[in-house]
Amino acid sequence: VFHQNSFEQPIGFPVSDWKECALPPRTAMSGKWCLVEILDTEKHAEELFAAYVKKRNDQDWTYLPYGPFDRFENYLKWMKNACSGKDPLFHVIKDAITQKALGVASYLRIEPILGVVEVGHIHFSP
Repeated sequence: VFHQNSFEQPIGFPVSDWKECALPPRTAMSGKWCLVEILDTEKHAEELFAAYVKKRNDQDWTYLPYGPFDRFENYLKWMKNACSGKDPLFHVIKDAITQKALGVASYLRIEPILGVVEVGHIHFSP
């Protein structure tokens, strides 16, 4: 049974006891194939840059509003400015076995009062 609005469109059930959510945790997540942890620019920048330029053709930057970066210094500057805050909250994605950095993803538009968080800035190395 679905609820309907005045236009007879299906909508979700009312949530009468809604409470604000907690912020996303800043803890590592590990799975069978990868490890996801908070991005640390000093720790991860060089390895990520090297991974992104390994088989470079720049097509993997098409849908991102930044990059590609020709020099590490430019990548590091961008990373320090864009990836060090609380929103977006950037994560590094590592291979579970080799522990090599493979890419990044972030939580963004974090709105605990609404229970909303988006996942974006998804960028894997070639």
